[in-house]
Order: sequence, then C-alpha cells, then structure tokens
Amino acid sequence: MSNKHTLTRSSLVSPRRRSMMLASAGLMGAGLVGLPTLSRAEETIKVGILQPFSGGLEALGAQGGQATRLALEEVNESGGILGGRTFEMIRADTKTDPKTAVERTNELIRRYRVNAIIGPVTSAERDAIQPLVERYKTPLLYATDYEGGTCSRYVTLYSSVPDQWVSTFIPYLAENVGKNMFLIGSDYVWPRKINEAIGKVAAEKGSKVVAEEYTPWGVKDYTSTLRKIESSGADVVVMSIVGADAVTFIKQFAAAGLQDKVKVAFFGFSENYLAGLTPNESEGIYTVCNFTEALDKPEAKALVRKVRDRFGEDAIVSNTVDAHYTMTQFYIEAIKKANSADKEAITDAIVGQTLMSGNGKVTLRESDRHADLNILIAQAQGGKMQVLEDMGLIKASQQCAA
Repeated sequence: MSNKHTLTRSSLVSPRRRSMMLASAGLMGAGLVGLPTLSRAEETIKVGILQPFSGGLEALGAQGGQATRLALEEVNESGGILGGRTFEMIRADTKTDPKTAVERTNELIRRYRVNAIIGPVTSAERDAIQPLVERYKTPLLYATDYEGGTCSRYVTLYSSVPDQWVSTFIPYLAENVGKNMFLIGSDYVWPRKINEAIGKVAAEKGSKVVAEEYTPWGVKDYTSTLRKIESSGADVVVMSIVGADAVTFIKQFAAAGLQDKVKVAFFGFSENYLAGLTPNESEGIYTVCNFTEALDKPEAKALVRKVRDRFGEDAIVSNTVDAHYTMTQFYIEAIKKANSADKEAITDAIVGQTLMSGNGKVTLRESDRHADLNILIAQAQGGKMQVLEDMGLIKASQQCAA
C-alpha cells in the first residue's frame, strides 16, 4: 500500500512533534521503537502499540497508533497516573504479517515487559498472538471491526461485529439503494463472516445475493470481476475488500463507467480511503461505521479538535482513530478503577465501564468483553463523508458461548 494512496493526508506526526519520535538504532532494528517523549524511569507503565505500520495496512496502523499516543500523552501531560507514574509507549510494526506480529508480541511481553498491548488490525494477526497474551496474561486491547467469536479473558474488544453493522446496513440498502447485491471481499475470514451475515439478513428483508466473490491480496486488475458485476443484474456492489486493494478496485470500477449503473456499499470505508481517491471516484459510496469526522455531535467535534491540535490540521480522524482512542481511555480508566497497574486487576476492571466515545456513550460488557456501540450510515459526497442516518445504540450478540 503506497503512502500516496492510503496513509494519511499528512505525515504520521506534525512537524513540531516529529523530533520527539527519534529512536535508538537498536530498537528500530528490532522493529520496535520506544517513543522517548516519556521518562524511562522505573515507574513508567509500558504500553505496546502493536500496529501494521507497513505492509499494506499502514493507514490503519498509523491512525491507531496516533489515537493511542494521544490518549496516553494526555495523561502524561496532566501529571501522570497512580501518583505520578507516566506511560512509556513501545511502537511495534507487525508489517501486516501474522508471523511478524507474533515476533513483535513476544518481544513486547518478554523483553519490554509491557503492561498491555493495543492493536493489531487483522484477525489473522490477532488470532496468531492470542496464545502469547494468554500464556503471559497480558491484556490485549483490540479496536478494529472484526468477524466476532473471540472469547478470552485477556482479549478485550472495542470492535463492531457483523450483526451490529449488517443488521443496520443491509435493511437500509434494501429500502434506499437496491435489493440485488453482488458481494465481493478480500479472501480471509472477516469478509466471509460479513457476507455470511448478509445472506441471512438479505433473506429476511427480501434482498437477493446475485453473486459472491473473494479476491486474493494484491490484485492489480479487476477487469474480469467488473464484467461479472455489469452483467449480474446487481443494483449494488457490497464490498469488504481492504487496504490498497480496495483503492484499486474503486478506481477501476469508476474508470469502467459503472458508477451510474451500480451503487457501491463498502464495509470498512472511511476517511482513510478518501485520501487515496478523487472525489469523482469516491462519490456516492455508502458505508456503515461507528464514527466519522463529519458527525455533528459535541463529542465528535471535541475528538477531531484534539487530534488536529496534536497532529496537524490535515490529520484524518476516522472510525479507526475513535475506536483506538476510546479503547485506550477504557484502559486508563481501568487503571484508575483498580488503583493499580497490576495486569490482572486491570483485566478485571476494564469491563463493565461506560464511557463517552466520539459518538455517544459506549459500554464494554463484562459478559464477553465486547462493546455495545452507536452505529451510523454515511456516504461519500464531494470528497467528504456525510452522515445519512444515526441508527443509535446497537448491541452485539453475545460472543462467548454459554
């Protein structure tokens, strides 16, 4: 994924803060970067920021990292926590690769002895590192929408699951956009679970899945797929392609002149993708999300202002940013609630809390360590996101079997 298309509209940090991120050569060589803005005193609470800062999903990694840093630096700048202890952040690059994610997680836990890990992005990465965080009883805080079904004491998820998004988005599309759907996704578990849920809801709502296709990573030419879409009779293409591949698909879809014939609904679409598309290419794309920087609510405006004050006026404030900022706030509040940095105490305290996100109050449930979230339907218009409907609080189904 090239920076031109999908990183950010600006660099990872604003110029005034870039000098604060210089790291030692040893740490960089290991793929982990200590952010020396913070004291390395014994009293620091080390947090691993485990994200794909390269390898194809660096836009999401950069924004997840920014949001986590923002929340933790706010605490440091206000005098710390637990009587003045500060957070020390260790930045680890998964390279969008499960094997690398395991290596970095092992280093974060065993070498750096982090108190918690925030990240990563893909389900493959998360599943790969779960045995490690369980073995070493280290909280893993995951803040990316995913396929559901994770049930572990040491994995807490601020993540939309398919029934939260699908149960709202597919009925909206059936009523307002079209009922004949061509499903296309990247070939891994999340798109397949999304489409499985779509099939169930579509049958209930009188919609029809006319075709379903999965594409490998790194596709450069979607011509054959576009021909299938054009001849399928679909009213709407429902996408769950991710990263640079999604940008490639949308560009070729627009170039083929299909925008006037078939609408696009895109699970996971956000401001990240607008940065890599022209306004004409993105025009009219529908999505479902928990947050967008266009949301006209005081809490949304406050988050946008915080991010841009720290990272520059061009910083993207996406669903990814809101999710990671709020997840980190849950972690901070858990330390306060437990009055301790003990990992087991934090694991107990983080659930059962209700906090204000960038889009209303949200709760981390004790029953399955998942979140009840507020859901939006949005659309790209003129190169920007616009909220079409606020669907309110949508509870996820229980993710732990009884």
